[in-house]
Amino acid sequence: MRQSVTPWMKFAVLAAVVAVPSLLLAADPGTAPKAAAPVVTVPVPAAAPVTSVVPSATAEVIPVAETPKAAEPAPAPPKAPEGEEKPEPVGASTCLACHTNKEGFHDNIHAKAWPRAKHIEFEQSCEKCHGAGSLHAAAAGDRSNPGFSTIRLPAELKTAEGSKTCLQCHEGGNRVHWEGSVHESRDVGCASCHSVHAGRKELLGADTVMDTCLKCHQNMRAEIRKMSHHPIVEGKITCTDCHNPHGTVGPKLLVGNSVNDTCFKCHAEKRGPMLWEHRPVAEDCTICHTPHGSNHNKLTKQRLPYLCQQCHTNSRHPGTIYAVNPTSVGANDPTINLSSRTLYRACINCHQQIHGSNHPSGKTFTR
Repeated sequence: MRQSVTPWMKFAVLAAVVAVPSLLLAADPGTAPKAAAPVVTVPVPAAAPVTSVVPSATAEVIPVAETPKAAEPAPAPPKAPEGEEKPEPVGASTCLACHTNKEGFHDNIHAKAWPRAKHIEFEQSCEKCHGAGSLHAAAAGDRSNPGFSTIRLPAELKTAEGSKTCLQCHEGGNRVHWEGSVHESRDVGCASCHSVHAGRKELLGADTVMDTCLKCHQNMRAEIRKMSHHPIVEGKITCTDCHNPHGTVGPKLLVGNSVNDTCFKCHAEKRGPMLWEHRPVAEDCTICHTPHGSNHNKLTKQRLPYLCQQCHTNSRHPGTIYAVNPTSVGANDPTINLSSRTLYRACINCHQQIHGSNHPSGKTFTR
């Protein structure tokens, strides 16, 4: 009679099959014994084919790129109204046929420098700043014709827009600090001081730098004509020797980083360092001097000794010219009851080296 195979019998056979490799490994002297866990094989029913793979925790997940969208077409430039023409260059000769008062532009610094510096020939010069002029020329001076106003007039534009025309070429150099400067922030533009078509030096709107500046800075017109003044009226120096109207990093548009640095350009002997320094001199020249003009000697703010007495009061000798040291001889004598300084009224009669001294005994600037 045939005996049926039970599940327990199948399990015993499987356990024996698994145990044989373990015994063989244990018999090998070069191999360390390892504990083998029993493996149970369980029949798994057939499954449907797997169509997706789930990545493990350590596998790198590669993002799936989205399908790129079709690029939107760039907006078309606005079309000119029907019948309106686009201006074309006509050349400087056409411009000068009407603007005969600009014939001197042939000798202008722009007309001379552009061919070499910017490769702009004379025929291109007018339209470089004013734009193409075919429609303007066709209007033949008729201001009611729409084509008449198709050119740019930088002097009549808003200040910032007009200055951009000039800054196409004149950016950098002395004008590197133009944006944010005092003049630029107060709506002063290139055309406020310069006339491009003028034949004057530096294309100024007036005959000289001084006259150009005095158009706005009218209070300085009187200052520079006072008894003591820098030789501005005489033409030996001018405003731009001390100031850069296009902007600087220093105060008051000064060409130096400070007041003293600007003054030392000419007054180098006052620079120092000195063995004995007068503190106001090292700090700021304008403590004692006014640079544009004064009715006192040496451009001082007050006459001596009152200038010195602004700081030096109640010092070692009487603080004012009308005081007298009570311990001095004849202090109670009404005939000599005045300071000896009333005779000359100047501290620098004794303190001659008032800007500083290098003498070992020059502590009080007397030598």
